Amino acid sequence: MASEVEEQIPVHEEFFLCGGVETKIIKCGPWTNLFEKQDVSKPKQLIFIIPGNPGYSTFYVPFAKALYTLMKSRFPVWIISHAGFSVTPKDKKVLAAPQEESDAQKIEDVYGLNGQIEHKIAFLRAHVPKDVKLILIGHSVGTYMTLHVMKRVPELPVAQAFLLFPTIERMSESPNGKFATPFLCQFRYLLYATSYLLLKPCPEVIKSFIIQKLMGQMNSKLELPLTDILQPFCLANAAYLGSQEMVQIVKRDDDIIKEFLPKLKFYYGKTDGCSEQRMLTVHLPS
Repeated sequence: MASEVEEQIPVHEEFFLCGGVETKIIKCGPWTNLFEKQDVSKPKQLIFIIPGNPGYSTFYVPFAKALYTLMKSRFPVWIISHAGFSVTPKDKKVLAAPQEESDAQKIEDVYGLNGQIEHKIAFLRAHVPKDVKLILIGHSVGTYMTLHVMKRVPELPVAQAFLLFPTIERMSESPNGKFATPFLCQFRYLLYATSYLLLKPCPEVIKSFIIQKLMGQMNSKLELPLTDILQPFCLANAAYLGSQEMVQIVKRDDDIIKEFLPKLKFYYGKTDGCSEQRMLTVHLPS
């Protein structure tokens, strides 16, 4: 019964220019433009998901639909892709932002960690009215971005922020980080060259077939296309962001956590290789 209900949930895939970069947004619910009067009443809250790396937004659709159902279809659930993690298909149009504030302005080093944070801020300013409260959900490095979005724009109407498997400190010391750090920092350019040589000439039909096989082995069903995962441009940007994570996410920013603690919920996992279980016992300084 639940699966039948989820299949009826409207899911929209849209592309906008944000920070000078084409950006994919996946929207659950009938609301596509929160600034316009629509047939349905304007929601009071927006659930906004910031993925991890390489957390392509399409992976989060089942999670978003489950949230939408749990909220009894009252609030939209949007998933933003990271800058440079998506390529607009030829049959899709890049839409204009509802509010031309900073979407068209280029962000310096937009594919890097700092640029990705500014990218999310630019989108929220241009697409979300000030009277719509935000429920932010960050996953993995998306939790780090969530905290810094709140710090840089404290006037954002954030009601709650949920940080799932947080990677907010000592990234290079985590189990996955110990493996990924030398790979991303020292062999990143080799990855770039290899991906372009192997994947650039590869027909889209073959890429789709490979993705379907991979998803089948993972027992995952995709509701939207996921060709971005085998695009050399997207892979290169995921690796670049990952290299910056390992170098820049070192010390936890207790000042941010203390400032917004009443709004924060942290969720850790025992088997997560990026955020370590030891962080559960860390006490904030008084």
